Amino acid sequence: MPNIYEQHLDRNPANYAPLSPIPLLERAASVFPDHPSVVHGARRYTWSETWVRARRLGSALAQRGIGKGDTVAAMLPNIPEMFECHFGIPMTGGVFNALNTRLDAATIAFILNHGEAKILITDREYAPTVESALEQIGRSITVIDVDDPEYGGDGKLLGETTYEALIAGGDPGYEGREPDDEWDAISLNYTSGTTGNPKGVVYSHRGAYIGAIGNPMTWSMPQHPVYLWTLPMFHCNGWTFPWALPAVAGTSVCLRNVGAAAIYAAIAEEGVTHFCGAPVVLNLVVNAEEDERRPLGRTVEIMTAAAPPPPAVLERIEAMGFRVTHVYGLTEVYGPATVCAWHPEWDALEPLERARIKSRQGVRLPVEEGLMVADPETMAPVPMDGQTMGEVFLRGNLVMKGYLKNAAATDEAFRGGWFHSGDLGVWHPDGYIELRDRSKDIIISGGENISTIEVEGVIFGHPKVLEAAVVARPDEKWGETPCAFVTLKPGESATEAEIIGYCRDNLAHFKAPRTVVFTDLPKTSTGKVQKFKLRDRATDL
Repeated sequence: MPNIYEQHLDRNPANYAPLSPIPLLERAASVFPDHPSVVHGARRYTWSETWVRARRLGSALAQRGIGKGDTVAAMLPNIPEMFECHFGIPMTGGVFNALNTRLDAATIAFILNHGEAKILITDREYAPTVESALEQIGRSITVIDVDDPEYGGDGKLLGETTYEALIAGGDPGYEGREPDDEWDAISLNYTSGTTGNPKGVVYSHRGAYIGAIGNPMTWSMPQHPVYLWTLPMFHCNGWTFPWALPAVAGTSVCLRNVGAAAIYAAIAEEGVTHFCGAPVVLNLVVNAEEDERRPLGRTVEIMTAAAPPPPAVLERIEAMGFRVTHVYGLTEVYGPATVCAWHPEWDALEPLERARIKSRQGVRLPVEEGLMVADPETMAPVPMDGQTMGEVFLRGNLVMKGYLKNAAATDEAFRGGWFHSGDLGVWHPDGYIELRDRSKDIIISGGENISTIEVEGVIFGHPKVLEAAVVARPDEKWGETPCAFVTLKPGESATEAEIIGYCRDNLAHFKAPRTVVFTDLPKTSTGKVQKFKLRDRATDL
């Protein structure tokens, strides 16, 4: 017999609606219609204007047959049209596939076919890559061109019409459709695919909404922040911030190309209060030339992730007037899933020690349900001793639906009822996790595990070093030894012996690199060092 709380207490339209970030845009437009929503060069939109443009886009796509479960891809930089796609496409019931703008044509062709995209919206900056990809997909696809006036380069128009002409034919009163179920797909993001083809990560309306609420909560974003788009919107849907900003009626300041001068200019001229970026962006800000810098005028909040930030970089950037919040996550968990939640008593620590604590990946977000470091086979949690290494596991509302058309990979990722991150770390006594490496990056030298992150953190402390990455180099005696690839600051010079000696002064000797190569580091479009390329180079040495 049903208990008393199951009797005539059912869901109905008055007390239940599927969670989705789309209504957040409608609310921002109705509550703050005249507040700036998106800024891009000479273009300035209010929330009411962005709401209308998104509805016009949704209407125009619906007129072209886009409905539930249809994929619409976009190859766009951080511009207003990219922001609008996050709302206009899901309004139709369609799924938004934001493409990594730095991928090659063959990979773009694979993604368009694997995701079964019916329409592609593309910026003319990427015309050569897109044109080649379209020749490879072996089918016709509707192409819509964005002709951004802020783009001053070449690039022909490839499509049947422009974005502005498309939305001009859309209905500004289009109501769209709410998801039938909050578990419906809202977006499709592809992993970097460093080995084999990339995997398609599927997000739900529910997860997107929870991420959109969780990020401002985690970052303590006030109402009306001014957010600078240094993070690509294609990366985990901009860590869900396109959906989060309407929740706090924030202003998006678009940045087509990320550079130190452009970041400082936006802070000074647009009143930027927040931006996200990988440690490579922090390094860019810290090492800006004197003529690129502008006074901050306020404390500027930075959320950083993608790769563990070296404590030396954190110390330097916070001394300049920035305040860093360190988060950790992956594409499969909507971007940030943990945060190094700050304790006020840590403010009294010495700067370098404070930065060392802040470099930890921390604890789960308030909207995530589970986080642990455990043995990847037995799933038994490791001791909270800050020493025993295990794999980082997550579970809850910020975990993907799964990999598109890849049941085996999905099942393996969720084995044991947890998401397997593939990252190795330790669990500290206070419950904070700290990454030690990707499982494939750990160096085993003479039977001892060496964390490349630990070695890199020491090298970053050298005053002449701009960037560093450490990988395993095969060794007949030890099996593997650390090999460091180092980029020096402009105008600086150093020797291999100097870097090795510095490491031996600050590390156990067996952890110090045996080899140092001075070079530029290969990176993905999101700032992660492509260590698989460096491992190949180390092997060839």
